[in-house]
Amino acid sequence: MIKKTIHILLAIMLVPALKAQTGGDNVYEFLNLTHSGLISSLGGTNVSLNTDNLNVAYHNPALLQANMNNSIALNYVNYFAGVNYGLAMYSRSFPGTGNFAAGVTYLNYGSFIAADASGIITGSFKASEYAMSMIYSREIDTLFSFGINFKPVLSHLENYTSFGFAFDIGAVYRNRSGLFSAGFLLKNAGLQVTRYAGEERQKLPFEIQAGVSQKLAYAPLRFSLTLRHLEKYDLTFQYIDTISTNADFLLGSEFFENMMRHVVVGAELIPHKNFYLSGGFNYQRRRELLTESKISLAGFSWGFGINTSFMNIEFGRATYHLAGSSNHVSIIIKPDKIYNRIRK
Repeated sequence: MIKKTIHILLAIMLVPALKAQTGGDNVYEFLNLTHSGLISSLGGTNVSLNTDNLNVAYHNPALLQANMNNSIALNYVNYFAGVNYGLAMYSRSFPGTGNFAAGVTYLNYGSFIAADASGIITGSFKASEYAMSMIYSREIDTLFSFGINFKPVLSHLENYTSFGFAFDIGAVYRNRSGLFSAGFLLKNAGLQVTRYAGEERQKLPFEIQAGVSQKLAYAPLRFSLTLRHLEKYDLTFQYIDTISTNADFLLGSEFFENMMRHVVVGAELIPHKNFYLSGGFNYQRRRELLTESKISLAGFSWGFGINTSFMNIEFGRATYHLAGSSNHVSIIIKPDKIYNRIRK
């Protein structure tokens, strides 16, 4: 029954979504924002990380595991120009049934000055967007698991409102040693149900992702490689190679440019189970936001985390441009562990 349901959902959702574009051609782009301090420090995207961190389930629902049972994840991001967003989630596991998680994410654009056509200020208005997350995952066997995330979306921009929904469907493989894991994700397949007044119905930011993570057996290191937008080859915008006009060189450099724009890499140094340092590189982010006249760290990210038996604290910082960086703060609480400590 479960297999039949997945096949039906795939058939329904993929048909209208396969022609989805990237960038500003879609509605509800905030669904692609990264909340977790850990994930942001690894380049902003990861669908394969084998850990008990509840935040990874938002990036691939198949990563939701029983060892995340009764966890609460709280995330806050100080973005740019007064914009902020966050995510709160809670998980629960039931033996023989599966793993469940529910949460809500928001994006607050802040306050804006309202004016009429002649420029006379008439007051102010606000803009914000929200999405629920209802996640279910289940192990097929000891190696494979699958998951689905249903996300109702509400967007409120001044007096304009839109409602829609999106699905994430993911699968994960973990080897028996637990050192290697691989993930696959169909992200943001869905529909804009109600349109903004006077606007045409728009597509959601559909995306196909895949990735692998490898932890070394005899060194405190873990590496991750994630491929984004596998449904679309060309991620450039009017790509022009100004280095050479040679046709063969241009073809080769264009292929390399397109290939690298799909790639996000990350690494973690874990000297102790209670502490980690992490870093990442997002090639597309660097190419799109790099300032050629000045050296910058655009596209790079870093972070660290402190883990205890009852609470994890994470920080991630991602550099977008010379104009600034985003700071991601995450707290994962395990209430049952806190309760047990209090009782002692």
